Amino acid sequence: MFKFFLIGLWVLAGALVSATGFAGSQIEEPLSNSVKALMQRSVSDRAAPRLTFATEAEGQAWLNEMSKRLQKRMPDKTHREDFLRTVHYEASRAGLDPQMVLGLIQVESGFKKYAVSSVGARGFMQVMPFWVRSIGAEDHNLFLLRTNLRYGCTILRHYLDIERGDLYRALGRYNGSLGKPQYPNMVLGAWRKHWDYKPIQWNEIPKNI
Repeated sequence: MFKFFLIGLWVLAGALVSATGFAGSQIEEPLSNSVKALMQRSVSDRAAPRLTFATEAEGQAWLNEMSKRLQKRMPDKTHREDFLRTVHYEASRAGLDPQMVLGLIQVESGFKKYAVSSVGARGFMQVMPFWVRSIGAEDHNLFLLRTNLRYGCTILRHYLDIERGDLYRALGRYNGSLGKPQYPNMVLGAWRKHWDYKPIQWNEIPKNI
């Protein structure tokens, strides 16, 4: 009986690890004063998240489509749409593709708000706690939706700048696996398979609709 109990614990532990098996383990590195100040300003943003599209109709079309794709993972509509608006806002203000960020979150945490990796990375974007000490404030909670996404997008933007726009290498840095192809390929694959989005071109809508 005890043997079967231990086996059960082992299987459960394996399932928990696999859920965040590719979670980020960003490496703490010294930041220049200018970079640190820039990142501090970014994570201190208090603006309300909003969709940043040319028109309200385009924003609503994106929200409706992404909401359908995310429904099985986040059944509650209010929570799901708040999450998507925040992803779009935080990604856009950091100069990132929101659909790519959705792919990263899928790989990092499986859209689990309270995910914690084996090395302590937290939340949707699996942010390492040392970032709060480095660029944040003591009251910053990495399990809060906006805080987690703001940190995650700010960090990935920082790595993109270091790598001069090379997303593949920036993703490797984000995961702490620079030079290894598995993680960047998984994020890019999730992005293209599940979250790639082509906005509606209004001039392509049939006239008889």
